[in-house]
Amino acid sequence: MRLSCTLACAAAVVLSATPSLADPATPVTVVRAWRQDVAEYTAGIGTVQAYRSVLIRARVDGTLDTVAFREGQTVHPGDLLAQIDPRPYEATLAQARAKRASDQAQLDNARRDLERYAALVRTAVASRQQVDTQQATVNQQVANLAADDAAIASAALNLSFCRIEAPIEGVVGLRLVDIGNLIHATDMSGIVSITQVHPISLVFTLPQDQLPQIRAAMRNGLPQVTAMSQDGTTPLAEGRLVTINNSIDAQTGTITLKAEFPNLDDALWPGQFSAGRLRLRVAAGALTVPSQAVQHGPSSLYLYIVGPGNTAERRDVKLGYQDAAVAIVEDGLHEGDTVVLSGQSRLQPGMRVDAHTQDGS
Repeated sequence: MRLSCTLACAAAVVLSATPSLADPATPVTVVRAWRQDVAEYTAGIGTVQAYRSVLIRARVDGTLDTVAFREGQTVHPGDLLAQIDPRPYEATLAQARAKRASDQAQLDNARRDLERYAALVRTAVASRQQVDTQQATVNQQVANLAADDAAIASAALNLSFCRIEAPIEGVVGLRLVDIGNLIHATDMSGIVSITQVHPISLVFTLPQDQLPQIRAAMRNGLPQVTAMSQDGTTPLAEGRLVTINNSIDAQTGTITLKAEFPNLDDALWPGQFSAGRLRLRVAAGALTVPSQAVQHGPSSLYLYIVGPGNTAERRDVKLGYQDAAVAIVEDGLHEGDTVVLSGQSRLQPGMRVDAHTQDGS
């Protein structure tokens, strides 16, 4: 009697664990695992920097007579930015030229006297010492003339510094000094700054363990970098990685990279926070599934696939590259397997499913 009861109970347990055709099927959305070329990316937060930046400062002292730029204006090399009162420097230049003319006259006279002494020494009217003394006077006047030339060049250079021109192409910032102010070459605040934004740079950091992949990408050319919004959702500009910093930051364990962008539409601006998304390589013919299909278990990642008889089957998988859209499956899945895309939270292994694709078929 006890044996019969035991057999009957065991049979009841087996029947309850086996999905019945009468059990309602759980609706799920499915997709087939497929192969495709996948571009692998990595991303890090960074800051947009001007390609070149110049703080315009006076190189001579004087009163600021003219400001020839508008704040926010785009300037080119040689464009007039400001003018310092040139009159003191014009006077200094005129004085240096007059001094040279005077010294030239003295040199001409000293050379004529030297010729006279040289003629007289042959007739013993003048001594050899007088000739040597006059030769020294000529040499001294030649040296004075050279000093005058240097003074003229210096005065002309200082006069040219009164005209302050743009050294680079870029966007002018806010004016830092007004017309009428006395400015000095030692002033550290400057007159205005110019930043070059065409092209423009993005400096961002990545973990140091990605350095081998980054260097491999650099060996194949300048890899593509996308400047993203700070939250990493919106592409702003396309550019290229140009350099890797020559050392790793030991405190943060990161490596700094610099990318360059044409920025013709001014989508990037100096000081802007931006995420740099670097394309490392393209995985050709990788077996892929949508990232949302991947589930996280206590000890492994897994997928639900639709097995024989429209029943749910759990598969532990090993993933390679993964981003918000796609995951590369390296082990645990075969091409063409039907993978559950949504509805996994209601599934248990062996449950019957009512599978539909995203388009409703």
